[in-house]
Amino acid sequence: MALLEFKEAIGLLGKLPVLWIPGVVAGLLAAALWILLDISGTFFTSRLLVVALLVVLLFIAGMLAIIRKGEGGARSLVSEGGRYYFRVLLPQLVIVCASMIAFVMLIVLVTLVIGGTPDIGIMSVIWFCITIPVLFLTFFYDTAAVFEDLRVFDSIRRSIHLTITHAGEVIKFFLVCAGCCIAVMFVLMMVWEAALYERLQPITTYNETQIASLTPDQFVALVGHDGMWITAILICTGMLILLPVLITYKACFFRKIAGSPLIIQQQSGEYDSKGRWYKY
Repeated sequence: MALLEFKEAIGLLGKLPVLWIPGVVAGLLAAALWILLDISGTFFTSRLLVVALLVVLLFIAGMLAIIRKGEGGARSLVSEGGRYYFRVLLPQLVIVCASMIAFVMLIVLVTLVIGGTPDIGIMSVIWFCITIPVLFLTFFYDTAAVFEDLRVFDSIRRSIHLTITHAGEVIKFFLVCAGCCIAVMFVLMMVWEAALYERLQPITTYNETQIASLTPDQFVALVGHDGMWITAILICTGMLILLPVLITYKACFFRKIAGSPLIIQQQSGEYDSKGRWYKY
């Protein structure tokens, strides 16, 4: 089932070229943030990252609306994105806030149990145990909000219901997404290593301690500013490919599972005169 929707998504991207625009926007913003990180450091980059994510979310909302309608251009992409923007943004904020509250509560609980501040390893395990189930259950909240005109909590409940009902198919969906990401990232990493082979060669002689202590500034000095531009171009290419493909695939998959009724297996039997059920 999951592969059929992936093929449908690829065909839809060929039919509606406007769906590539969010990938172009996201790629350019990601490349700009990478270059800004090289120029000004993390202080300004971390703040502009939030703005960039909000901009990309506008185009993702418009993209989902275009897929729902099956037609539209660049103007429709922006207008529909503005129409559904807060229906996509608000559930995301609710999910993030709920996850943070759950994380803090678990940290407090672990602190009380062990009688001290938990180390980074325990905190990482707690974060992983919270993030993965939340991501799995609420992953389709935005498609539910756009495709079915649902409000904040209704879209989250709809995503949870469909994910639990079609858990097997959803797992296959995530595996296909992971395979797609790995394939694209592998190709881009090969290109990156080929372009910067001479500058990256010293890293191959580092031991684990040296690699762990490698700072962003040291890495920038190692690859050089032109190497940062090459990295930015590859980041832009990756976003240009992955975002349209994955969002379109997500929309096609959601449309399939949302339109699939539950199959209820009826048992053969009959009721007696007292209303008791006897199975054959």
